[in-house]
Amino acid sequence: MDEKMKKQSIVHGRYKSAQKKYHIIFFLFLFSLVLSSNTILAENSYMVAQLKENSIGCPPTPPDALGPFYKSKAPLRNSVGKGYELSGMVMSTKDCSPIPQVRIELWMAGQDGDYKDDYRATVTSDESGQYRFESHVPPSYMRRPPHIHMRVTANGFKTLITQHYPEAGSKKGKLDLVLIPE
Repeated sequence: MDEKMKKQSIVHGRYKSAQKKYHIIFFLFLFSLVLSSNTILAENSYMVAQLKENSIGCPPTPPDALGPFYKSKAPLRNSVGKGYELSGMVMSTKDCSPIPQVRIELWMAGQDGDYKDDYRATVTSDESGQYRFESHVPPSYMRRPPHIHMRVTANGFKTLITQHYPEAGSKKGKLDLVLIPE
């Protein structure tokens, strides 16, 4: 075997080794995302089952997956763009009463389909439980429908992780957030 072929063989071997490592890391990352999402969905599903069993007031907002792009400490702001408005009321399942001062973290993909800090916000419900958030129209990406992620926390209530899916062509959406007391 001549020198040139030996070098090509070494380079090819290194490439195959790097490719194998990349695939292992990718599948480990994917597995960890699926595992964490399933854990959250199982916990939220258990909370919904408890509520149905106790037949209390308002039905809770259905939980949804946290997704891989959540980051804590999103800035306090009610706008990350223009063109789409999401609003609603935060209420208790116990008696459908409004819950004031609820922390709602929102994050979404930019118009290019990437998640960036520019598209993260934290809003707080007012004294009557109302909230409002403005953004660009959420895009679809990687076969996912347009959506906005939400993590809702309030003292005395279980944390809700959900998503809002805008209606096609709509510039406004409404999503009431109904929380389960602890």
